[in-house]
Amino acid sequence: MIRMAKEMRVDKKFDWLGGKGDVKLVHIMEGDEFQKKGRLFALNILKPGCSIGMHTHKGEMEAYYVTKGEGLFEEGGEKKPIKAGDLGYIGVGQSHAIENTGTTDLEFIALILFE
Repeated sequence: MIRMAKEMRVDKKFDWLGGKGDVKLVHIMEGDEFQKKGRLFALNILKPGCSIGMHTHKGEMEAYYVTKGEGLFEEGGEKKPIKAGDLGYIGVGQSHAIENTGTTDLEFIALILFE
């Protein structure tokens, strides 16, 4: 199967999970395509100054692979710089947030898999 870019569902979240501004999500895979092993595989796009608020992953893990831009990845009360080529990983039961601190879009692929 091939899904063309124009066929991928796009949506926006506003002030997502207590963050600032909006997040554009391009859903790469959805629903039954995960075969009950996950729930999200999407390109996330944050404009400068926008963020996804602190949230906890219960029964699932999440990875952010940054493809463009730079920002701050927060975990365990510590903020760390993240940029294109970096991976942010959150294990089951952990919490995290991300903010675009750069001057261009921060783009990252997010993958959420179940425990």
